Amino acid sequence: MSLTDLSVGKLKPPTSGQITYYDDALPGFGVRVSQGGSKSFVVMYGKGRKRKTIGRYPAISLKDARIAAKQIQSEVATFDPHTATALPVPFPKALERFLGDRAAHTKPRTIAEYQRLLVRHFPFTKGMGDIKRSEVMRIVEGLQKTPTEQHHAFVAIRIMMNWCVRHGLIEDSPVPPVSFKKTARSRVLTDDELRRVWQRAAEFPYPFGPIVQLLILTGQRRSEIGSLRRSWIKDDMIVFPAGFTKNKREHRVPLGPKAKAILDSLPGGTDHFFPSRTSDDCPYNGWAKSKRVFDEPLGIEPYVLHDLRRTFSSKLAETGAPIHVTERILNHVSGTVSGVAAVYNRYSYSAEMLGAMCAMDNYLSSLNNFPRIHA
Repeated sequence: MSLTDLSVGKLKPPTSGQITYYDDALPGFGVRVSQGGSKSFVVMYGKGRKRKTIGRYPAISLKDARIAAKQIQSEVATFDPHTATALPVPFPKALERFLGDRAAHTKPRTIAEYQRLLVRHFPFTKGMGDIKRSEVMRIVEGLQKTPTEQHHAFVAIRIMMNWCVRHGLIEDSPVPPVSFKKTARSRVLTDDELRRVWQRAAEFPYPFGPIVQLLILTGQRRSEIGSLRRSWIKDDMIVFPAGFTKNKREHRVPLGPKAKAILDSLPGGTDHFFPSRTSDDCPYNGWAKSKRVFDEPLGIEPYVLHDLRRTFSSKLAETGAPIHVTERILNHVSGTVSGVAAVYNRYSYSAEMLGAMCAMDNYLSSLNNFPRIHA
């Protein structure tokens, strides 16, 4: 029947049980009338023709109930009014909606990584409900030669499929509850390896070459150096804003002489020291391609940029830097000064951190037969 405010109000209760009157204007949407006289708006949706109760009439109006029904159906599938059946959402459309929803509360670089992994490794075009577990796991298992990429791809598809379940696009996730945990990394570059990487970085063009040099000199995370801004440099110190760092706290790191000289030599014109190729307002993001080109002539065992951070920490220990100073430089909040001690110990350790940075400068100078730096 054609549901109107007048017709809904005149619907009579059945003598027993309940009866549903479906709307001609919106297939799958209707009003259910029970024996006791209560009336509830309902909507059919999904491949399995599930039914959802929207709300009771007249607490919710016919107009608002119809809007809600359209939203439910559009979130789950494209509804075909000719057959009154739901068409499965194709994977590309589900991916678009997943990324759009996550963008509201996820870092842009995380969204970009989700998109890269899902588009590159899961080129599905079929409906979400037609994707088989065997297909997903065949792709994941095919990435065994690159364990890190395998782990990241598996996590990305698992997160997306769980999101699809929560939003009604599929009944069950085709991603099994298994784990592709990575073995904790322990790679520390040898003196010779670090010397080769440093010399390669010194001759490698901007922006990747200077970025690698700063990673070696400061021990900061690659995302922090890649996003470094001129407005964050204050009195020869990097001041990472609260909310930007991994632990969401302001982080202050003194610049050693070498790091300061590198920053002073970089081209200007934008607040970002290392802007992306497409926008001066976005940070550098060409990590994978630049790293492949950078590593080609090195002739050393494979390493990742985060290994430079671990190497930095290890070399500071060799120079005699106290562990709590190293942890302050690395911005580790769960280190030797943590918990209640961290709350009451508000000393900045600026002088000690600067001394450690100069010690790292001198260590690199000794590897390359450069003059030592005096703090």
